[in-house]
Amino acid sequence: MKVFISVDMEGISGVVNWAHTEYGKDSYERFRRLMTKEADAAAKGAFEAGATEVVINDSHGGMRNIIIEDLDPRVKLITGSPKPMSMMEGIGPDFDAVMLIGYHSRASSTGVLNHTYTGRIANLWVNGKCLGETGLNAMIAGYYGVSVVLVSGDSVVVQEAKDLLGQVETVAVKEARSQFAAMCLHPEKAQALIREKAALSLKNLNMYKPLVPDAPATVRIQFHTSGNADGASIMPGTVRIDPVTVEFAAKDYLDAYRAARTMMALA
Repeated sequence: MKVFISVDMEGISGVVNWAHTEYGKDSYERFRRLMTKEADAAAKGAFEAGATEVVINDSHGGMRNIIIEDLDPRVKLITGSPKPMSMMEGIGPDFDAVMLIGYHSRASSTGVLNHTYTGRIANLWVNGKCLGETGLNAMIAGYYGVSVVLVSGDSVVVQEAKDLLGQVETVAVKEARSQFAAMCLHPEKAQALIREKAALSLKNLNMYKPLVPDAPATVRIQFHTSGNADGASIMPGTVRIDPVTVEFAAKDYLDAYRAARTMMALA
């Protein structure tokens, strides 16, 4: 059994401020260690449930946060950037399950440090459905026929995952009180719950269904400013919907996803 784990940082227990997540800031080293421990907890739970291979993809910022020597020695780590598939680099049809650890809620929600890939985005839709990173990445897994079986993060992203995926294991490591405040579980408690739910999800693998994206796929991005949309609209094939919104139609979801990432970069 082969398991893919994508790990972000904003959804780690204790993280409530951008300074906690940014390289060079005073708290960063502390919270990258907690990020590593939550990733490792998911991996250990997967191995306990019979996983024969676990691949972890560091999915935050510059994507070189996780401390490799502090992971279970059986884990393979994808680290660094840029990566063609970003937060889902390495996923493919040979995997049996996907886990999203340390995730945050979508832009314009009420979750802790909510955003969608970049702070420039107000909303992002795929085929008319407003999605955050949980949905966007779950559909990449679904493109390959792989189910997301576990999502951890704050209380808002946990509900987002349940609404989107239906049957999925979740761990709310903190309860959102505002964009920059939360009631957090002790890190050891959060890690224990992630390990427990990771094992449980794989023991009940047939309960979960992949979120298969429709084809063709249209991605629409609403930015906070017209200047962001000016940059995004440089990409050939992009349609300007209004001063702050652009749209791109693709033959399938993978092309739409990569187009969205390109427009974000241009913005």
